[in-house]
Amino acid sequence: MKSIPKLIRRFVGIMMLSVILLVALNAAFYAIIFVRNTSRVSPWDMARQTAEALQLTDAGFFLPDNMLARLQEQNVWAVLIDDNTRKVVWQTNHLPDSIPIQYTLSDIAELTRGYVDGYPTFTGKSPNGLLVLGYPKDRFWKHTRASWDYDFIANLPGNTLIILAVNILLVFLIYTAANSKLLRSIKPITNGIQSLSSGKPVYIKEKGMLAELAEKINQTSEILQEQTKLLRKKETARANWITGVSHDIRTPLAMVMGYAGQLASSENLSEAQRKKADVIVKQSRRMKDLINDLNLASKLEYDMQPLAVKQENAVSIVRQVIVDFMNMDIDDLFPIKWETADTLSACYINADKDLLKRAIANLIQNSINHNENGCVIYASVKENDTTCNICIEDSGMGASGEQIDHLNRTPHYMACDTNTVNLRHGLGLLIVKQIINAHNGKVIIDHSKYGGFKTLLIIPKKTESACPSATASNEAVTR
Repeated sequence: MKSIPKLIRRFVGIMMLSVILLVALNAAFYAIIFVRNTSRVSPWDMARQTAEALQLTDAGFFLPDNMLARLQEQNVWAVLIDDNTRKVVWQTNHLPDSIPIQYTLSDIAELTRGYVDGYPTFTGKSPNGLLVLGYPKDRFWKHTRASWDYDFIANLPGNTLIILAVNILLVFLIYTAANSKLLRSIKPITNGIQSLSSGKPVYIKEKGMLAELAEKINQTSEILQEQTKLLRKKETARANWITGVSHDIRTPLAMVMGYAGQLASSENLSEAQRKKADVIVKQSRRMKDLINDLNLASKLEYDMQPLAVKQENAVSIVRQVIVDFMNMDIDDLFPIKWETADTLSACYINADKDLLKRAIANLIQNSINHNENGCVIYASVKENDTTCNICIEDSGMGASGEQIDHLNRTPHYMACDTNTVNLRHGLGLLIVKQIINAHNGKVIIDHSKYGGFKTLLIIPKKTESACPSATASNEAVTR
């Protein structure tokens, strides 16, 4: 699964970013500390400046007031040791009592690199001796015995980088080890969720860090499977009910149609009575068509209608349906115009011929049903590299933009009104969509350029390279 490597990369990325941020923050922290502590005058510089400022006058040794103030500000005492006698020949006023005033050579060697009575000392060379500054005991810490190998100092930058790399590697290993158990628990969870989306039953072992989540997914899978079973049971019951009711209605309906037909043609009835009988015949025929549509829609919805798919010429199929309707249009209220290019004599698709003819007939009948005063119906077939496009449109009353959007969005087109004579059941468009979906095609409903209604059927072309030569001519369709 793609999600697991992506999750691992995310963990690794967060870890690396954390390490980089930690290193950057530590470097910035130590840099700030270094700058803050090195921005002041070092004690060695202070000792040198004091030694240079100390002067020998006729009245004795003299240290300018500004230097005395700087020493007093930092609570530093100072003494000057004579080179010859090694005695203190000058001192500041606040010299601690524990500080000796006589020194040996070993004492001087010791204080120049360390301490005098616990006070960290720093020295500066004066023309009259050795100047010693003593800082407070808690001010500086001096390495009195430190010595470093030269190679160690020279290789320190490289060794620092190696240590840093080793530390980053250790952090990565620790992080990976700590999260490997979590990652192992995540993989079955993601697989389970993927199976849930496809409707498959899921069971995940309820152990590890995500045991509670695995338990919830298992419960969800059980609920979904139970719901699917109940839904399938309801759908089967509905399909069986439609089939049973349709079968039971056919026989009495046939009797109604037969007797009503006899009454409509009987010379013993008045004209008004024969018209009423004729209405019964027409409405009975509509009921018969509705029952057939319900059966077909139910079978297509539940994949109960076997498709006799083979290679067919879409141009020829559309032409046959058009000819049938033109022969039935005795009053010439619904003329059909053939707008397919003369150069297109065949467009081969894999289709069930009878179902495709039913879909095209439903579209033409839909234009007839919704335009009582007549309209021109336009039929065309076009092709491109991958699809065969069949278009049926008319110049009738059409539909509003809102109705068009509703028809394209709604999975069914059931509609009803209070007109008991001219009922609109909408199953024609539903069956068209189901048939085209069964052929892996698409239905698009839109406004016609002729002002009426337009339905476009997009069906994939036959993919085999070898197709038989076209045998159907594309002559103008005549009645």
